[in-house]
Amino acid sequence: MSVGNNIKNIESDPDTHALTGRLDGLPLAIVIAGAFIHETGTSITDYLRYYEESWYVLQSQSSPGRQYQQGNLLQTWMISYRKIQKQNPNAAELLLLLAHFDSRDIWYELVKSASHSSNTPAWFDSITPTGLTFKNCMKILIGFSLIETKQQEGSYTMHPVIQDWCLHIANLRTNANLIQLNELALISVGYAVPGEDERNYAKIQRRLIPHANYVRHGDVSRDNVAVWGAFHGLGLLYSNQGKLKEAEQMYQRALAGKEKALGPDHTSTLITVNNLGNLYKDQGKLKEAERMYQRALAGYEEALGPDHTSTLNTVNNLGNLYSDQGKLKEAESMYQRALAGYKKALGPDHTSTLNTVNYLGLLYRDQGKPEEAERMYQRALAGKEKALGPDHTSTLFTVNNLGLLYRDQGKLKEAEQMYRRALAGYEKALGPDHISTLNTVNYLGLLYRDQGKLKGAEQMYQRALAGYEEALGPDHKSTLFTVNNLGKLKEAERMYQRALAGKEKTLGPDHTSTLFTVNNIGNLYSDQGKPKEAEQMYQRALAGKEKALGPDHTSTLFTVNNLGILYSDQGKLKEAERMYQRALAGYEKALGPDHHKTQQVADRLSALVKPPTRRRQEMGSRTFRRK
Repeated sequence: MSVGNNIKNIESDPDTHALTGRLDGLPLAIVIAGAFIHETGTSITDYLRYYEESWYVLQSQSSPGRQYQQGNLLQTWMISYRKIQKQNPNAAELLLLLAHFDSRDIWYELVKSASHSSNTPAWFDSITPTGLTFKNCMKILIGFSLIETKQQEGSYTMHPVIQDWCLHIANLRTNANLIQLNELALISVGYAVPGEDERNYAKIQRRLIPHANYVRHGDVSRDNVAVWGAFHGLGLLYSNQGKLKEAEQMYQRALAGKEKALGPDHTSTLITVNNLGNLYKDQGKLKEAERMYQRALAGYEEALGPDHTSTLNTVNNLGNLYSDQGKLKEAESMYQRALAGYKKALGPDHTSTLNTVNYLGLLYRDQGKPEEAERMYQRALAGKEKALGPDHTSTLFTVNNLGLLYRDQGKLKEAEQMYRRALAGYEKALGPDHISTLNTVNYLGLLYRDQGKLKGAEQMYQRALAGYEEALGPDHKSTLFTVNNLGKLKEAERMYQRALAGKEKTLGPDHTSTLFTVNNIGNLYSDQGKPKEAEQMYQRALAGKEKALGPDHTSTLFTVNNLGILYSDQGKLKEAERMYQRALAGYEKALGPDHHKTQQVADRLSALVKPPTRRRQEMGSRTFRRK
């Protein structure tokens, strides 16, 4: 049986695709694989496992056939490698280093980033000082057909089978030498991660993800401090790309290494502590986030002083956290401190200053101060457009927030304009499946629902749901939030129950996002004329929110208000009055007497003696914040 027939018969096997990807069309490698499979009766699955575990033995013991008897891959590459060693030993070392990256897209600036290591070898230092010295070495490797160029991208590629051979050669060396190559590749990737204040950061980060996935598994020493900085960089990369599980692993590894090498109070250690706080906040672990922020803040104030920008960054992050917790006064205090400090240290038009202005806009929106919120957003938007450009993701974040504000105000046309601008920008900068893109798609779905465009809303929700499931998994809170929104359109109970089961599994039964869905199931049961079941859901949501957020948090008050509506509909006027009184007092304290939510509850309270108006409140759209 021929190799072609073998492969044809099993082309539906996923391992076949994995193997052909590894061989990537290299004729002799395919012949060797086919000969071994045919002669031994080995399955594709087993061959792939042998290939991973015993690559050299598999290649050297296979008999590829008469047409290849004059030589084989291993001999040819070894002869080429020895010639390179004689001609330019540095190029030979570079070849083995390049095998420790993802083989499909390697460029000079990426490799040069390893210079952040404190103990780079002499051969590396002689290759990377300029792009010209690097290209001269690459020219030699290209001449021996071990490396290929991608001229349009300005980068290089290495065939996967050549990469496997190079890794085999590297593994024959001392363990210290192998670890050095692993570290150089890791540091290259970790220190190449750009911050969000750089114009093309999103494009570069997307290029780095395959390399991060490749380098993070290699063995490294514990003595090179730059290694821990590299793991921190990978944590930032994964966090920005919405890969929160991988981000936590990288940050935890960085933190453990920094604490041991530098101490728990070193400023580099505190940077990782602060970023872990950001990550925990994104995961909904608010207590853990606050603990990280408070540790970072105390350390920065001691080491750098209260007005240092690193201190102010953590102050700003605490503001975000307090806002999420409904502690709006504490949040405003943090934001105002950060804003004053940034203005003094960096100026009014610096991106850090503008980010805090944006967050103040979010806070004023939460407080029911739309005019102040819009003023902050417009100020932040003008500054970001000037400093970063109209299509930068930070600019688009403020554009998206303006859309949220306009939707709150019932300015649906203006909201749609903002959402569409944000969506077009995110799709161009980050791609159609990035989390920020999907968030805006979800917001457009909410807007279309408000406009009565239910078909358009469903299309947006379905797109967001498919993207979230692919990027984050079926049980991630963003996925389940969209499932929750779909539940408002059709098959409501099934969608809500799916969202609830997923959140209980992923976040726990007492997480605020879980309780959000519990509250909405209560709304559904009330609409279906099931008051007993509705009350059970509301009471569960209320007890959980009181424990997690406190009795006076606005989210807690939403559920109190819904209980008031339920009791009013049932004619239980005393119970309804008690709920409305509690909600009214809480809203007046948290939002002020003129906020529209406060006034709605006041109207319901005064109308208890009249036929009830069933205007149930739903929790507003989540606001996604990124640091």
